Amino acid sequence: MQQKLEGERAQVLVRLRAGRCFYADPPPPPPGKNARPKHHGRKLDTKAPSTWPTLSAEHRSEDPGYGMVHVRAWAKLDPKTQDHPTRGSRRPRPIIRGALVLVEVGRPPRGERRREPKKLWLWWHGPGEPELDLLWRAYVRRFDLERTFRFLKQTLGWTTPRVRHPEQTDRWSWLVLVAYAQLRLARACVEDLRLPWERRYSPGCLTPWRVRRRVLALLPALRTPAKPPKPWGRSPGRPKGRRSGRAKRYPALKKTA
Repeated sequence: MQQKLEGERAQVLVRLRAGRCFYADPPPPPPGKNARPKHHGRKLDTKAPSTWPTLSAEHRSEDPGYGMVHVRAWAKLDPKTQDHPTRGSRRPRPIIRGALVLVEVGRPPRGERRREPKKLWLWWHGPGEPELDLLWRAYVRRFDLERTFRFLKQTLGWTTPRVRHPEQTDRWSWLVLVAYAQLRLARACVEDLRLPWERRYSPGCLTPWRVRRRVLALLPALRTPAKPPKPWGRSPGRPKGRRSGRAKRYPALKKTA
Protein backbone atom coordinates (compact mmCIF):
# COMPACT_ATOMS: atom_id res chain seq x y z
CA MET A 1 0.00 0.00 0.00
CA GLN A 2 2.79 2.41 0.84
CA GLN A 3 4.48 1.82 -2.54
CA LYS A 4 1.25 2.68 -4.39
CA LEU A 5 0.84 5.92 -2.42
CA GLU A 6 4.35 7.17 -3.17
CA GLY A 7 4.20 10.76 -4.35
CA GLU A 8 0.60 11.28 -3.21
CA ARG A 9 -0.52 13.70 -0.52
CA ALA A 10 -1.50 10.90 1.85
CA GLN A 11 -0.23 9.54 5.14
CA VAL A 12 -0.08 5.89 6.17
CA LEU A 13 -0.50 4.89 9.82
CA VAL A 14 -0.73 1.18 10.66
CA ARG A 15 -0.19 -0.96 13.72
CA LEU A 16 2.68 -3.43 13.87
CA ARG A 17 3.01 -6.66 15.79
CA ALA A 18 5.74 -6.88 18.41
CA GLY A 19 8.96 -8.51 17.28
CA ARG A 20 9.37 -6.74 13.93
CA CYS A 21 12.83 -5.69 12.79
CA PHE A 22 13.76 -2.53 10.92
CA TYR A 23 16.98 -1.28 9.44
CA ALA A 24 18.68 2.09 9.07
CA ASP A 25 20.53 3.34 6.02
CA PRO A 26 23.86 1.55 5.45
CA PRO A 27 27.06 3.48 6.18
CA PRO A 28 29.13 4.69 3.22
CA PRO A 29 31.78 2.20 2.01
CA PRO A 30 35.35 2.84 3.17
CA PRO A 31 37.52 4.65 0.61
CA GLY A 32 39.73 2.51 -1.58
CA LYS A 33 37.56 -0.61 -1.47
CA ASN A 34 35.43 -1.86 -4.36
CA ALA A 35 33.12 -3.97 -2.21
CA ARG A 36 29.48 -4.60 -2.89
CA PRO A 37 27.39 -1.84 -1.24
CA LYS A 38 25.26 -2.93 1.68
CA HIS A 39 21.51 -2.91 1.29
CA HIS A 40 20.66 -2.37 4.98
CA GLY A 41 22.42 -0.77 7.91
CA ARG A 42 22.02 -1.08 11.65
CA LYS A 43 19.22 -3.37 12.83
CA LEU A 44 16.45 -2.29 15.21
CA ASP A 45 14.64 -5.11 16.99
CA THR A 46 11.45 -4.00 18.73
CA LYS A 47 11.93 -6.67 21.43
CA ALA A 48 15.54 -5.70 22.19
CA PRO A 49 15.86 -2.14 23.58
CA SER A 50 19.64 -2.40 23.35
CA THR A 51 19.35 -2.23 19.54
CA TRP A 52 17.29 0.97 19.53
CA PRO A 53 19.22 3.92 18.05
CA THR A 54 19.00 7.57 19.04
CA LEU A 55 15.49 9.03 18.97
CA SER A 56 14.53 11.37 16.17
CA ALA A 57 11.48 12.79 18.03
CA GLU A 58 9.85 12.41 21.45
CA HIS A 59 6.60 13.59 23.02
CA ARG A 60 5.09 13.44 26.53
CA SER A 61 1.60 14.54 27.53
CA GLU A 62 -1.04 13.91 30.19
CA ASP A 63 -4.35 12.45 29.04
CA PRO A 64 -7.45 12.06 31.26
CA GLY A 65 -8.19 8.59 29.88
CA TYR A 66 -4.71 7.10 29.48
CA GLY A 67 -2.65 8.97 32.07
CA MET A 68 0.91 9.84 31.13
CA VAL A 69 1.49 9.17 27.42
CA HIS A 70 5.04 8.72 26.17
CA VAL A 71 5.57 8.66 22.39
CA ARG A 72 8.94 7.98 20.76
CA ALA A 73 9.82 7.90 17.06
CA TRP A 74 12.73 6.72 14.93
CA ALA A 75 12.79 8.14 11.40
CA LYS A 76 14.32 6.87 8.15
CA LEU A 77 13.92 3.16 8.89
CA ASP A 78 12.89 0.47 6.42
CA PRO A 79 11.69 -3.15 6.81
CA LYS A 80 12.67 -6.07 4.63
CA THR A 81 9.87 -6.15 2.09
CA GLN A 82 8.61 -9.66 1.35
CA ASP A 83 5.76 -9.01 -1.11
CA HIS A 84 6.95 -6.69 -3.88
CA PRO A 85 6.63 -6.58 -7.70
CA THR A 86 10.23 -7.75 -8.30
CA ARG A 87 10.00 -10.78 -6.04
CA GLY A 88 11.77 -13.80 -7.54
CA SER A 89 13.59 -11.76 -10.19
CA ARG A 90 16.94 -11.65 -8.31
CA ARG A 91 16.68 -7.88 -8.14
CA PRO A 92 17.33 -6.00 -4.91
CA ARG A 93 14.33 -5.46 -2.67
CA PRO A 94 12.77 -1.99 -2.74
CA ILE A 95 13.63 0.40 0.07
CA ILE A 96 10.52 1.74 1.80
CA ARG A 97 11.48 4.30 4.42
CA GLY A 98 9.21 5.52 7.18
CA ALA A 99 9.04 6.34 10.87
CA LEU A 100 8.69 3.76 13.62
CA VAL A 101 6.57 5.06 16.51
CA LEU A 102 6.33 3.57 20.01
CA VAL A 103 3.38 4.60 22.22
CA GLU A 104 3.34 3.83 25.96
CA VAL A 105 0.49 4.85 28.27
CA GLY A 106 0.27 5.03 32.03
CA ARG A 107 -3.02 3.12 32.31
CA PRO A 108 -5.39 1.38 29.89
CA PRO A 109 -8.73 3.02 29.00
CA ARG A 110 -11.84 2.63 31.11
CA GLY A 111 -13.28 -0.84 30.82
CA GLU A 112 -9.86 -2.49 30.49
CA ARG A 113 -8.30 -1.41 33.78
CA ARG A 114 -7.68 -5.03 34.82
CA ARG A 115 -5.18 -5.46 32.00
CA GLU A 116 -1.67 -4.16 31.98
CA PRO A 117 -1.03 -1.48 29.34
CA LYS A 118 0.86 -2.85 26.36
CA LYS A 119 3.33 -1.16 24.08
CA LEU A 120 1.83 0.08 20.84
CA TRP A 121 4.08 0.00 17.77
CA LEU A 122 2.99 2.10 14.80
CA TRP A 123 4.40 2.63 11.31
CA TRP A 124 4.02 6.06 9.74
CA HIS A 125 4.83 7.27 6.25
CA GLY A 126 3.96 10.59 4.68
CA PRO A 127 5.28 13.96 3.60
CA GLY A 128 7.11 16.08 6.14
CA GLU A 129 7.69 15.12 9.76
CA PRO A 130 5.20 13.13 11.89
CA GLU A 131 3.21 14.96 14.58
CA LEU A 132 3.49 12.53 17.48
CA ASP A 133 0.68 14.03 19.57
CA LEU A 134 -1.66 13.77 16.57
CA LEU A 135 -0.57 10.26 15.51
CA TRP A 136 -1.43 8.36 18.67
CA ARG A 137 -4.72 10.21 19.10
CA ALA A 138 -5.66 9.49 15.48
CA TYR A 139 -5.02 5.76 15.94
CA VAL A 140 -7.07 5.64 19.15
CA ARG A 141 -10.01 7.15 17.23
CA ARG A 142 -9.83 4.16 14.88
CA PHE A 143 -11.80 2.05 17.38
CA ASP A 144 -14.60 4.64 17.46
CA LEU A 145 -14.81 4.58 13.66
CA GLU A 146 -15.04 0.78 13.61
CA ARG A 147 -17.90 0.78 16.13
CA THR A 148 -19.68 3.50 14.16
CA PHE A 149 -19.56 1.48 10.92
CA ARG A 150 -20.73 -1.60 12.80
CA PHE A 151 -23.70 0.34 14.21
CA LEU A 152 -24.61 1.66 10.75
CA LYS A 153 -24.53 -1.82 9.25
CA GLN A 154 -26.07 -3.99 11.96
CA THR A 155 -28.55 -1.57 13.60
CA LEU A 156 -29.50 1.00 10.97
CA GLY A 157 -29.38 -1.50 8.09
CA TRP A 158 -26.87 0.27 5.86
CA THR A 159 -26.08 -2.90 3.89
CA THR A 160 -29.50 -4.56 4.19
CA PRO A 161 -31.25 -3.38 1.00
CA ARG A 162 -30.16 -4.96 -2.29
CA VAL A 163 -30.53 -2.07 -4.69
CA ARG A 164 -29.71 -2.21 -8.39
CA HIS A 165 -28.58 1.30 -9.26
CA PRO A 166 -25.70 3.38 -7.79
CA GLU A 167 -28.05 6.35 -7.36
CA GLN A 168 -30.24 4.28 -5.05
CA THR A 169 -27.20 3.31 -3.01
CA ASP A 170 -26.20 6.95 -2.61
CA ARG A 171 -29.70 7.98 -1.50
CA TRP A 172 -29.91 5.14 1.02
CA SER A 173 -26.46 5.99 2.43
CA TRP A 174 -27.51 9.61 2.96
CA LEU A 175 -30.74 8.48 4.66
CA VAL A 176 -28.75 6.30 7.06
CA LEU A 177 -26.45 9.22 7.86
CA VAL A 178 -29.43 11.48 8.49
CA ALA A 179 -30.88 8.90 10.90
CA TYR A 180 -27.54 8.63 12.69
CA ALA A 181 -27.30 12.43 12.99
CA GLN A 182 -30.80 12.54 14.50
CA LEU A 183 -29.78 10.00 17.14
CA ARG A 184 -26.75 12.12 18.02
CA LEU A 185 -28.87 15.28 18.30
CA ALA A 186 -31.49 13.56 20.47
CA ARG A 187 -29.08 12.60 23.24
CA ALA A 188 -30.13 15.46 25.52
CA CYS A 189 -33.85 14.91 24.85
CA VAL A 190 -34.29 11.31 26.02
CA GLU A 191 -33.86 9.47 29.30
CA ASP A 192 -31.41 6.62 29.59
CA LEU A 193 -33.00 3.16 29.58
CA ARG A 194 -30.10 1.26 31.12
CA LEU A 195 -29.97 -2.47 31.64
CA PRO A 196 -28.61 -3.64 35.02
CA TRP A 197 -25.21 -4.69 33.64
CA GLU A 198 -24.59 -1.63 31.46
CA ARG A 199 -22.44 1.38 32.27
CA ARG A 200 -23.97 4.65 33.43
CA TYR A 201 -23.63 7.69 31.17
CA SER A 202 -24.36 11.34 31.74
CA PRO A 203 -27.52 12.61 29.96
CA GLY A 204 -25.60 14.37 27.18
CA CYS A 205 -23.14 11.53 26.51
CA LEU A 206 -25.43 8.64 25.62
CA THR A 207 -24.36 6.35 22.81
CA PRO A 208 -26.53 6.15 19.65
CA TRP A 209 -27.50 2.60 20.63
CA ARG A 210 -28.92 3.77 23.97
CA VAL A 211 -30.66 6.76 22.37
CA ARG A 212 -32.35 4.46 19.85
CA ARG A 213 -34.18 2.65 22.68
CA ARG A 214 -36.04 5.78 23.79
CA VAL A 215 -36.20 7.87 20.64
CA LEU A 216 -39.59 6.38 19.70
CA ALA A 217 -41.09 8.19 22.69
CA LEU A 218 -40.27 11.53 21.01
CA LEU A 219 -42.18 10.81 17.81
CA PRO A 220 -45.69 11.60 19.22
CA ALA A 221 -44.40 15.00 20.38
CA LEU A 222 -42.35 15.82 17.30
CA ARG A 223 -44.80 14.34 14.78
CA THR A 224 -43.77 13.93 11.16
CA PRO A 225 -43.84 16.30 8.16
CA ALA A 226 -45.06 13.48 5.89
CA LYS A 227 -48.74 13.28 5.04
CA PRO A 228 -50.70 10.19 6.11
CA PRO A 229 -51.14 7.59 3.35
CA LYS A 230 -54.42 7.62 1.48
CA PRO A 231 -55.77 4.20 0.50
CA TRP A 232 -57.21 4.08 -3.01
CA GLY A 233 -58.29 0.53 -3.60
CA ARG A 234 -56.44 -1.94 -5.76
CA SER A 235 -53.63 -0.79 -8.03
CA PRO A 236 -54.37 -1.13 -11.77
CA GLY A 237 -50.92 -2.67 -12.29
CA ARG A 238 -49.06 -2.87 -15.58
CA PRO A 239 -51.12 -2.17 -18.72
CA LYS A 240 -52.13 -5.22 -20.68
CA GLY A 241 -49.60 -6.27 -23.32
CA ARG A 242 -46.71 -4.23 -21.83
CA ARG A 243 -43.57 -5.85 -20.49
CA SER A 244 -41.15 -4.42 -17.97
CA GLY A 245 -38.07 -5.50 -19.91
CA ARG A 246 -34.76 -6.87 -18.74
CA ALA A 247 -33.13 -5.13 -15.79
CA LYS A 248 -29.82 -3.38 -16.38
CA ARG A 249 -26.84 -5.44 -15.28
CA TYR A 250 -23.67 -4.10 -13.69
CA PRO A 251 -20.30 -5.88 -13.65
CA ALA A 252 -19.28 -7.42 -10.33
CA LEU A 253 -16.36 -5.81 -8.54
CA LYS A 254 -13.53 -8.26 -7.97
CA LYS A 255 -10.37 -7.72 -5.95
CA THR A 256 -7.18 -8.02 -7.93
CA ALA A 257 -4.43 -10.37 -6.83
